[in-house]
Amino acid sequence: MLAMNYRGPFRVRAQQKPMPEIEHPEDVIVKVERACICGSDLHIYHGLVPDTRVGTTFGHEFIGEVVEKGADVNKLKIGDRILVPFNISCGRCAFCKQGLYSNCHESNPEATAAGGIFGYSHTCGGFDGGQAEYARVPYAEVGPMVIPPDIHPDDAVLLTDVFPTGYQAAEMGGIKKGDTVVVFGAGPIGIMAARCAWFFGAARVIVIDRIEYRLEFARNFSHCEAYNFESLEDPVLFIKKTTGYFGADVCIDAVGCEAAGSALQWITGRVLMMQAGSATALHWAINSVKKGGIVSIVGVYGPTDNLVPIGNVVNKGITIRADQCSVKRLLPKLIHHIREGYIEPRQIISHHIPLKEVSDAYHIFSAKLDNCIKTVLIP
Repeated sequence: MLAMNYRGPFRVRAQQKPMPEIEHPEDVIVKVERACICGSDLHIYHGLVPDTRVGTTFGHEFIGEVVEKGADVNKLKIGDRILVPFNISCGRCAFCKQGLYSNCHESNPEATAAGGIFGYSHTCGGFDGGQAEYARVPYAEVGPMVIPPDIHPDDAVLLTDVFPTGYQAAEMGGIKKGDTVVVFGAGPIGIMAARCAWFFGAARVIVIDRIEYRLEFARNFSHCEAYNFESLEDPVLFIKKTTGYFGADVCIDAVGCEAAGSALQWITGRVLMMQAGSATALHWAINSVKKGGIVSIVGVYGPTDNLVPIGNVVNKGITIRADQCSVKRLLPKLIHHIREGYIEPRQIISHHIPLKEVSDAYHIFSAKLDNCIKTVLIP
C-alpha cells in the first residue's frame, strides 16, 4: 500500500509499505478515505518529538471504511464508514472510565502520561497513523464511531481531533458569560478554540499570532478580534491595557513548543534543545490572564522541562488546566452542534492534496504557503 514514510526531520515520502494486519481480536483494518496533516504533526516533522523512528507513518486524524475486523469486534461491521479519534483508548482502565480517554493507562506501554496516539512516535506507543491507504485501528470496540449519513466527510475527519480539541480548549477554560478570552495561536486549533469560546458565553474573543492571512481567517471564521504580535510593542501589555489592566478572564495556549516571539525561548528551546520547545505562548498566557483566572493549554510540549514563570502562577492564583483532548467524550455534543448549524468545521480546510504528493503537502503546511490553513490528504 502507499503510505507516508518518515525519513528524518523535514523529510517525508509517499512510499510502498506492507499492508497492516489484524494483530489482536479487537482490531479493525480501515481503508482510509481522508487523513489530515495536523499542526502537531509538524512538531515531529521538524524533529522535536523524541523517539520518532525512520519508517514511521504519521497521521492521527483519519476516517475510512472497515475492510477487515478481529473476532472480538461486534459493534462494527465490514463496510462501515468510521471516524477514528486520535486517542487510542482501551475503555476499561480507571482513566477511560472517567472519560479521560487521552490518558488511557493500557494503550501506551512507553509512558505513564499520554495514552496511545496514532502516528505520533514511540513515546505515544509506536502506532502507525492514517496517512496511508490502509490503517490498523486497535480497541475498535471503544474509539471509532460510525459516521452518521448526514455528516459530511470533511466534517467527520475534523471530528477526529481539530473540532474536539478546540472545543475542549474552551471548555477547560471554564468560560462564563461575559468573559474575555485570549487565544494564542491562529492555527487550526486556535481558530477553532476561538470559535468555540462563543458557545460558552464569551463576550469578547481575541486571537494573537503573527501570520496575517491566518489572522484574517480567524476574524472571519471565529468572529473575533485578531492581532499580529509583531505590530505590538508587548502582547502582554496590550492585553492588560485592553482589559482595563485586569487581564483576560481566560487565556488559551494553542501554540505549544514552536512559539515565536522570544529570542531566549527560541534559542534555548528550538536551537539548543535545552528545554522542551519554546514556551513563549505559555509565558504570555500566564502573564496576560487576570488574578484568579484560568489558563487552558492544548499546545504540544515535550516530556522534559520548560522555562515557565511558575511564581506568577502561584502569586496570581491562576488555575492551569491542560490535557490531550478526550475525543470520544465530546462527539455526541459536537455532532449536535454541526447538525443544528452552529458550526461547519470543514470551512477551515484550505487544501485537499493526493497522498502521493504528501512531501509537497507537508512543505506547504509547514512553510505556510498558499494561504494554507488545514490540509486533507486523499489516498
